[in-house]
Amino acid sequence: MAQTPRPLAVVTGASTGIGLELARYAASQGFDLVIAADEPTIHAAATELRTGGARVEAVETDLSGIDGVETLLDAIRRIDRPVDVLMANAGRGLGDGFIDQDFDDILHVLNTNVTGTLYLLHEIGRTMRARGEGRILITGSIAGFMPGTYQAVYNGTKAFLDNFAFALRHELEDEGVSVTCLMPGPTDTEFFTRAGMEDTAVGQGRKDDPATVAKTGFDAMMRGDGDIVSGWKNKIQSALANITPSDRLATQHQKMAEPGSGSS
Repeated sequence: MAQTPRPLAVVTGASTGIGLELARYAASQGFDLVIAADEPTIHAAATELRTGGARVEAVETDLSGIDGVETLLDAIRRIDRPVDVLMANAGRGLGDGFIDQDFDDILHVLNTNVTGTLYLLHEIGRTMRARGEGRILITGSIAGFMPGTYQAVYNGTKAFLDNFAFALRHELEDEGVSVTCLMPGPTDTEFFTRAGMEDTAVGQGRKDDPATVAKTGFDAMMRGDGDIVSGWKNKIQSALANITPSDRLATQHQKMAEPGSGSS
């Protein structure tokens, strides 16, 4: 009797942090994987993930551009298997005041978090709709609920993704494809170092465990939930953000993200 193939999950931003934990959890749940990131450590992640019995294809590519996303899509096409789950997790942060940021860095955040993510969702979402089945997890953020003083571009991209995920969910709800938005709070990853925010209050504060965040998001996706905020404190914060004036939210965010705010 022929063995039933394992389902296939695609995970972006999977070299570290929440993305790596999503890939680990998916592998533990019986998925084969295509994992992608823009750094060489994606290959070490693949080696680790294969030890659990999963077939893993690693793709090192810049997901901020159409060409880089096409590199990932080409790898998926060569495998010639349907994508059962897409976890669009790749993202970049950027701290400091907007006027003080380098505009190339701003573009990299915009193109990674929005342009590259949308192109990947557009292409794989079409194949899922044609098959009449599939699950999508988009990593948004509770940052999308707050005007991001000293993190304005990043928060703006996450507000876009949080909003977009619900729109896409409703467009696909009768097509057999579910869309879930994972909205974490501050999480213990390399995010704050890469964003240049180590000296901020949020950068130095307590953070959530990325493995717990990933499991919360993955389980919500498999249930077909529309959204999930990980962590009870983040749930409270997101609920309060809906009834708090934007000006006050911007002031609160300044206290967390202003450079030097974490100094004693």
